[in-house]
Amino acid sequence: MSLTLYMHPLSSYCLKVIIALYESGVAFAPRLVNLGDPAQRDALRKIWPLCKLPVLRDEAREQTVPESTLIIEYLARHHPGPVPLIPEDPELAFKVRLTDRFYDLYVNDTMSKVVTDRLRPSGGRDTIGVETARGQLRTGLQAVEEALAAQPWAAGEVFSMADCAAAPALFYSDRIMPLASEFPHVRAYLERLMQRPSCARAFAEALPYLYLFPADEAAAPAPRRPALDRPPGLAARGDLP
Repeated sequence: MSLTLYMHPLSSYCLKVIIALYESGVAFAPRLVNLGDPAQRDALRKIWPLCKLPVLRDEAREQTVPESTLIIEYLARHHPGPVPLIPEDPELAFKVRLTDRFYDLYVNDTMSKVVTDRLRPSGGRDTIGVETARGQLRTGLQAVEEALAAQPWAAGEVFSMADCAAAPALFYSDRIMPLASEFPHVRAYLERLMQRPSCARAFAEALPYLYLFPADEAAAPAPRRPALDRPPGLAARGDLP
């Protein structure tokens, strides 16, 4: 198999790429990486010196591609599937790229600041930084709420790369700051995402690791895992760290 994705199913940016791959029907070999394991970190560093996930390796083209958006752009160019995640029309493509960056920078990354702080020792918490991040996240979600009042998907009328970015960003945001009361259009959109087969499959694979995520007690229950012998696209359970 030409394509190998170095990933972890709990990572929001890895989920973004996995959703894109499943949406497009592109065959790939997933390589699960536990960044907490020194040996696995060293192995990844040989592929990508910055040792960050996700990373795509295309052996047929001898190309290594880091960063979720760049990976999806690369797939659209060199391994296109039946679903065009980046429209051919330049104006629509610009809107998709703009929305993709919005979800990454102003939803996912601000959400991550809150999550990262919860994983710190009690003496190393950044209360002011977390409150600032929560405020920024609410501002971003309000913009999303207004956009989704007039359209079914993140960048308009069709599913795109922007929705691949939105799905994990909103899923995890909902687990630290439940969306339903303040952002009903966003919550309804998240439900649509969770019903889409590509998203449902990706999150089903993440489910065994979801206990590691420090969610609020009021967070929505985790999605149910489908009745499968093993998570599709991943190694058998005995091979996972």
